[in-house]
Amino acid sequence: MTAALAEVTHRITERSAATRTAYLARIARMAQRRPGPERMGCANVAHAFAALPGSDKLRVVAEKGPHIAVVTAYNDMLSAHQPYEAFPALIRDEARRQGATVQVAGGVPAMCDGVTQGLPGMELSLFSRDTIAMGTAIALTHDVFDAALLLGVCDKIVPGLLIGALHFGHLPCVFVPAGPMSTGLSNDAKSRVRERFAQGQVGREALLEAESAAYHGAGTCTFYGTANSNQMLLEAMGLHVPGSAFVHPHAALREGLTREAVRTVLGLTAKQRYLPIGRLVDERVIVNAMVALLATGGSTNHLIHWVAVARAAGILIDWSDFSDLSHATPLLARVYPNGSADVNQFQAAGGPGYVIRELLDAGLMHGDVATVAAGGLADYGREPRLADAGAAAPLHWQPLPAASGDDSIVRPVAAPFSDHGGLALLTGNLGRAVIKTSAVPDDRHVIEAPALVFETQDALLAAFKAGALERDFVAVVRFQGPHANGMPELHKLTPPLAVLQGRGFRVALVTDGRMSGASGKVPAAIHVSPEALAGGALARVRDGDTIRLDAVAGTLDALVPAAEWVARTPATLSPAQAEINGHDLGRELFAGLRRNVKSAEEGAITWM
Repeated sequence: MTAALAEVTHRITERSAATRTAYLARIARMAQRRPGPERMGCANVAHAFAALPGSDKLRVVAEKGPHIAVVTAYNDMLSAHQPYEAFPALIRDEARRQGATVQVAGGVPAMCDGVTQGLPGMELSLFSRDTIAMGTAIALTHDVFDAALLLGVCDKIVPGLLIGALHFGHLPCVFVPAGPMSTGLSNDAKSRVRERFAQGQVGREALLEAESAAYHGAGTCTFYGTANSNQMLLEAMGLHVPGSAFVHPHAALREGLTREAVRTVLGLTAKQRYLPIGRLVDERVIVNAMVALLATGGSTNHLIHWVAVARAAGILIDWSDFSDLSHATPLLARVYPNGSADVNQFQAAGGPGYVIRELLDAGLMHGDVATVAAGGLADYGREPRLADAGAAAPLHWQPLPAASGDDSIVRPVAAPFSDHGGLALLTGNLGRAVIKTSAVPDDRHVIEAPALVFETQDALLAAFKAGALERDFVAVVRFQGPHANGMPELHKLTPPLAVLQGRGFRVALVTDGRMSGASGKVPAAIHVSPEALAGGALARVRDGDTIRLDAVAGTLDALVPAAEWVARTPATLSPAQAEINGHDLGRELFAGLRRNVKSAEEGAITWM
């Protein structure tokens, strides 16, 4: 184990001692109870199993066979979740083969950020995570289950399911992914069309044709954004059947992996190798997830989500922990937006298994952790194969090749793309922020330029279209934090800023909002905390202030004399914009979450 890994893990463990101990005590109390059908009243039991076939009722009530909950994020709006339509029948079939029963305990909402990007619906996106967590709790609170299978892939869905499951930490749980869509139009080609559209060089018809060629079928989008970062992190945490992240939804192996998930979760129940999710997800497992994110240049959204996930297990982490691990973690993967490859090419070059094996061998991850696979984390450095042509046949795992399948996509620890991870912490008189550096050209890691202040992303886009941004500047887009409007992603700002950067201007973005997991080559200091509406320093910035974003030194400052800075009256959100932020398209229903939400660095948690 490297010194940095040991030191960060130790301080997280020390910091979390009281909350983690209390959490584990609650799990132990819940685990000591008799199974649901034995301790519940007869009417409760009758209601719970009224719709089960007679043979299943006999198995779960009289024979006391294991009973599995399925919590699904299925809908056919999300390409990534459409394949889940057929999963419950498959899971039931495999469970019956194993002498168990299954009920779909509940469904949780799942929204697509690609659909809502730049639109009012995006303001519900971050809060959908905690809504999903609550939906997971509602599903599991029927409390008749011995284990749970969690069906979800995309941005807020996996963190939400995980937070909800950790609040039922006495249950063994396995995540069941659906896989990525096949490769379509390359991400680089898609980005070029977006930039040409932003400049008025092509019309809407050409843009729609390009977007439809990129997003064209069932499965996750193929760039390495938040959804696919989720899958990398679940592999690194040992919560998947090993190697299941990036297998196509319609491959025979996908069915085999889904059946294996049923067998795996049954092997974790009280009569087998009892391993509840709340014990599995310990401080070392959280650190492993952080390292995997950094080693692959994953989504900045996880500097919010995994703080919340950890807190759900009684573990306290912050951005300084990410930053210190980033300095000690080599960048081993280049997948769009950090490179040109998509996740299918990443998988073909070695994928999560190659990265995990390299990190383990170098002492950069904790290998002595529990996983849903009986062999531990080392199993996640192998690749699954069907024993024969039948999807219901048992699986076996074989070693990955020693060398990368393509060293322009995946590299060993001995020859990384960079000796540090792709994310950095920025601090200064503007607050604390994060930046994804892995896709930003080296000559853009330091930007010093006058501020142009915007209250909305639409105002910046309008300025671009009007030709008012043809210069060096730092765009300060404030009042985009969780208190203000739910902290939407501002990914629609990427094409115009990239165009300006391509014209030779030195530009950057500073915001208390988020960027997409696919944010790329323009330097962006995001998640600035405290946010402007909660007393943050962004409210003091004025047009023309010199802003220095220095990803090398890790600083973010307004170069304004200290006395003047302190004396300034902070700007306030305009009444007209506050009215917009609070109404229409369901935003009224989330007013309580906006009032009570914690800061981005505290995970934007709404349940504490």
